[in-house]
Amino acid sequence: QVHLLQSGGGSVAAGGSLTLSCRYPGYTGNIYCVGWFRQAPGKEREGVATMRRGVATYAESVKGRFTISQEKAENTLYLQMNSLKPEDTAMYYCAADTRRRNNCEMNSWGQGTQVTVSS
Repeated sequence: QVHLLQSGGGSVAAGGSLTLSCRYPGYTGNIYCVGWFRQAPGKEREGVATMRRGVATYAESVKGRFTISQEKAENTLYLQMNSLKPEDTAMYYCAADTRRRNNCEMNSWGQGTQVTVSS
């Protein structure tokens, strides 16, 4: 596992932008898959974006608006969120899989950060 530290988030008006960061300082092992997930009150957790072998996959609801990226030299994962909508309001979690598998099965999670989008 890897220890993930999240930052960013907050409140923004609809149409605005936010950037979430997820650091894993000092980690020297392998990370095979990374991703961002979110959970709104009363709803199940859903995947927002994942990246494996440099290939990003997005939920339909965020395609064209969100971008996942990883700066390996900084041991940091990002989620750039543009054109935010009130329905994007949720607790966001970063995640990583340190095991070499055929699919992403996250075994490490950040502490979560709240994103609130007002209409």
